[in-house]
Amino acid sequence: MSKPVSNAVGMGQVVWITGLSGAGKSTLSRAFVERLRSAGYSTVLLDGDELREVFGATTANTQNHGREGRLALAMQYAHLCRVIAAQGHTVVIATISLFHEVHAWNRAHLPRYFEVYLKVPVQELRRRDPKGIYQRFDAGELNNVAGLDLPIDEPIAPDWAVAFDPERSVQALTEELLEQFYKRN
Repeated sequence: MSKPVSNAVGMGQVVWITGLSGAGKSTLSRAFVERLRSAGYSTVLLDGDELREVFGATTANTQNHGREGRLALAMQYAHLCRVIAAQGHTVVIATISLFHEVHAWNRAHLPRYFEVYLKVPVQELRRRDPKGIYQRFDAGELNNVAGLDLPIDEPIAPDWAVAFDPERSVQALTEELLEQFYKRN
């Protein structure tokens, strides 16, 4: 599915892909951005793992700080998305940032905001555990882990909520996301 488009200045938009650690946010975001770029969208990909480095929040510090620190970091991400989108780009961000305050701010301030929530059961996240976060939590090495001992706010009304299905491939999810995205545009 390909819908050629031009992003005129002032016509930027933000696709906010959220879910817990290991949900597949980065994987889906990369595939989605590749497809958008091939369709002619001027697209910027932001990933929470990389942004923590940019904003000086090391992985250890980010995983061991509480709600207030994570909320402040998520708001920095949101403001960065607004600046980039204001220049006419489609911004795709992969971030946990599961806070009602952030989602509400995004809806009020980000152009053509499109929220995607990857809802994956914790047992599946523990099985995947690409960064060893769940294993380290179980060993007592980490605390304030989103979705475990740090409560999260599931999005109230995401534009596209994806329930985990082991039969759906990244390619299939990317196609479904493109379809939802194009419907909205």
